[in-house]
Amino acid sequence: MATYNGSRFLREQMHTIIAELLEGDELVIVDDASNDSTVADLYRFQWPSTHVLRNTKNLGIVKSFERALGSAKGQFVFLCDQDDIWLPGKRYEIVKAFLNDPKVSVVVSDAQLIDESGRVTAKSFMAQRGGFVGGFWSTFHKNRFLGCSMAIRRDVLEIALPIPNRVPMHDMWLGIVGGWVGRVKYISHPLIQYRRHSNNVTTLNRRALSKGLAFRLDLLSVVIPRFLAYKWHNMFKKHLVPHISRP
Repeated sequence: MATYNGSRFLREQMHTIIAELLEGDELVIVDDASNDSTVADLYRFQWPSTHVLRNTKNLGIVKSFERALGSAKGQFVFLCDQDDIWLPGKRYEIVKAFLNDPKVSVVVSDAQLIDESGRVTAKSFMAQRGGFVGGFWSTFHKNRFLGCSMAIRRDVLEIALPIPNRVPMHDMWLGIVGGWVGRVKYISHPLIQYRRHSNNVTTLNRRALSKGLAFRLDLLSVVIPRFLAYKWHNMFKKHLVPHISRP
């Protein structure tokens, strides 16, 4: 989770997350130099494996998530925003999707949209995006990866980190890299309530970026070198046969 001045909705979100966690799970939170009560609120929650990391200055959402992802140790890593609501069964259904197919590297669910008061304003986020499609060129055209409804296998991070500076959003990048590593699994019913409110600037930024040619050129400029490095690494591993000496 990445937080920044999130005290208004944070407590409700934390309660829904902790209700889903099991023994052995960890909760990694990076606070991006909040100046409200966010950090104090986080320390009030007594989940045994909670790690709160604080940025000394505001780095932005992408770098905050990069730090959180780099600090996570679990096999399956869930991304989470500070102001949404997890629905019951989220953890179980996403972990089941990973366990049922070892080739699944990314799991994405649909989400309900809610407003500041928690009122449902739309039953399906993905329906508003034209349905979920997780391929590279479809993502290049219109990003449908919603970070707060995503989880990834740990091996995705071996390729995805560090997140290139010119990547517009971390969720888009993780979805693209996850598609190289394995399969993207979509769960077509909502597992979270995604809150849109007056301070939720990331949605507005995504819309502006998705219309610009500069956004697409930036994405290609970082995707191509990382993809070639990934392919070269895989080819090297495939053809590297260890020498075994015989007596």
